[in-house]
Amino acid sequence: MSEPLAGKVAFVTGASRGIGRATALKLARAGCDVAIVYRSSHDEAEAVCAAVRALGRRAFATQADVSDPESIAEAFAAFRQQFDHVDIVVSNAAIGVLRPALELTLKHWRRCMETNALALNLLAQQAVPLMRDGGRIIGISSLGATRAIPHYAFIGASKAALESVARSLAQELGPRGIRVNIVNAGVVDTDALKYFPNREQLLAEFARRAPAGPTLTPEDVANAVFLLCLPEAAMITGHTLVVDGGYCISG
Repeated sequence: MSEPLAGKVAFVTGASRGIGRATALKLARAGCDVAIVYRSSHDEAEAVCAAVRALGRRAFATQADVSDPESIAEAFAAFRQQFDHVDIVVSNAAIGVLRPALELTLKHWRRCMETNALALNLLAQQAVPLMRDGGRIIGISSLGATRAIPHYAFIGASKAALESVARSLAQELGPRGIRVNIVNAGVVDTDALKYFPNREQLLAEFARRAPAGPTLTPEDVANAVFLLCLPEAAMITGHTLVVDGGYCISG
């Protein structure tokens, strides 16, 4: 069981850093070859590829704007030059505008919705024809999908939409052996969190309220993705797995 996903091929967006990077490396350690999808961090993406190859797995980096259907199609065209199938797709890339709700615009709405929610469907459209023997499609959500977080209105709405899209895809793709799930992460101290004006407050509150421990790491979230990719998770679909150290049950 040292490589329970041996022979599988994964396509991970936002994989040059943070949760995406941790997920790519976790899947590689489990036996997957991995496509590292990035938007602008080419050097960091290549560094992740090098780390995957050091584990004895194949890897390549490809650029994509996940909100753009043509860009995703181009990324999958590059993917097909390297691999003839895909088993696991992780929709991790996200974007956000941190402002009070009354200051947000239509442009902000579209950016959040297209990048954070629409992308899951765009990825599925490209990936499903390559999932010969079933597969896993997993989106990364956040606590803002169900909770009010200051300056998080449109991001939270897009994450809620992401979870809804995943349920519909799970229903449609289930007969093909494709399982679609969400990992909903708590407060993870990644580069993205540095843009929150209340970052320190969020981390302190999480540490105070999470009974499982004071910190949540990208690796913790990657571990949850890995669990949903295992053969033993074949009957889990349309589910949102909350990984928050128990934060939400504590008041």
